[in-house]
Amino acid sequence: MISGKEVYPLIEGGKGINSSDGRSSGAWAHENCVGTFSGVSPDFYDEKGNVIREIFSQKTREERHAEMIERAIKGGVAQAQVAHEVSGGNGRIHMNMLWEMADSQKVIEGVLEKAKGLINGITCGAGMPFQLGELASKFGVYYYPIVSSARAFNILWKRAYNRFTEFLGGVVYEDPWLAGGHNGLSNAENPEQPETPYNRLVELRRLMNSYGLDSIPIILAGGIWSLNEWKDYIDNPDIGKIAFQFGTRPMITKESPVSEAWQKVMMQVKKGEVILQRFSPTGFFSSAIKNTFLEKLINRKNGEIPFKKEADTEFSEPLKVNSHKTVFIKPEDKEKAMNQINAGLTEIKETPDETVVFMTPEDWETMKEDRKNCVGCLSQCQFSTWNSYSESKTTGKLPDPRTYCIHKTLSEVGHGGSVKDHLLFAGHQVYRFATDPLYRNGFVPSVKELIEKIKNGE
Repeated sequence: MISGKEVYPLIEGGKGINSSDGRSSGAWAHENCVGTFSGVSPDFYDEKGNVIREIFSQKTREERHAEMIERAIKGGVAQAQVAHEVSGGNGRIHMNMLWEMADSQKVIEGVLEKAKGLINGITCGAGMPFQLGELASKFGVYYYPIVSSARAFNILWKRAYNRFTEFLGGVVYEDPWLAGGHNGLSNAENPEQPETPYNRLVELRRLMNSYGLDSIPIILAGGIWSLNEWKDYIDNPDIGKIAFQFGTRPMITKESPVSEAWQKVMMQVKKGEVILQRFSPTGFFSSAIKNTFLEKLINRKNGEIPFKKEADTEFSEPLKVNSHKTVFIKPEDKEKAMNQINAGLTEIKETPDETVVFMTPEDWETMKEDRKNCVGCLSQCQFSTWNSYSESKTTGKLPDPRTYCIHKTLSEVGHGGSVKDHLLFAGHQVYRFATDPLYRNGFVPSVKELIEKIKNGE
């Protein structure tokens, strides 16, 4: 039983922006599974069914932010309608929301109000969605928090969810080392020392059982490819009821909104080419395919040099940042700085951590333009310093040149933009497309064909 209906315990992971929509989620639901579309800047359409691309007309960030929220609600409703029509009334339809999206609660409420009866569940991660239970229960919709540890769920339960038990549909455990997109690694966990999920799932189940949640399923996400690899987790009394969420495999199907160019990249990825890194403007760890976009960020980070505003015995070498300002670096870092400048990285920019990074003039001009066009998509953004919580709408910190505009790059690649020059979020199992017999010779299955393979353990 998922979201009030008996379905296969197979769930499509919701990926934004535009990586899972009404077409893909409706197709999953049609096969009596659970389809999930993204509520993060989803598309909506004109009278002829053409996508209405984002064009923000307002001058201030706050005004553009209001435009973005209005569009997100329209898009969420549009995708729910598409999913419902494609599903033929089968399965379940869920919407996935990034909690750290600015005004995510307003979007959830707006979509559920205008799409009554079309959405059966809300999944939510990337943050601590304390208000999720209250929001979903208000509309009689099931809710599914995404956590990466029993500790995280314990905090959510004690602070909020214990008052909204009726519509707690399940708890999504997302492996913080294997999942694509934003990962839930805490400061206590080593990104380079992954743990197998078994013991963490057992700990989560014990905690849930102690709260009387024996009948609530755990949904295992992150690194799920073939059910044959998870036999020990099925009908296991230490884990209890379990369902499986597939994030990566649905991206290469006939119904997937992912572009053909993006699918071709995924078909060719080799093991180890998905990088777990911390460049996201959310501040969270995230996983993405190593391409030109990511390599540029890696090189910029590797070229980073600490500085001080005043010279001392350790920081004694002057470095002219611009025509008006000189800082001081360690003498041993002078060669590193000069090598970058001589390579054309002549724009020297401060970070919030008293370091400098080196950029080309072209990249700096693009960064300035991206910051100017900020739409306030995150609750707090390290790239643009937007902060939806403060009256001033700013974090009060320096904008961080080691990160990027996440709304721009995901929107661009989600609408056919360059797969080299934009962020390609992906799970760490994506390399398996190249060796899985289902995708031999570039074959792209339908959702129905994929689900039949999954049910057979393939």
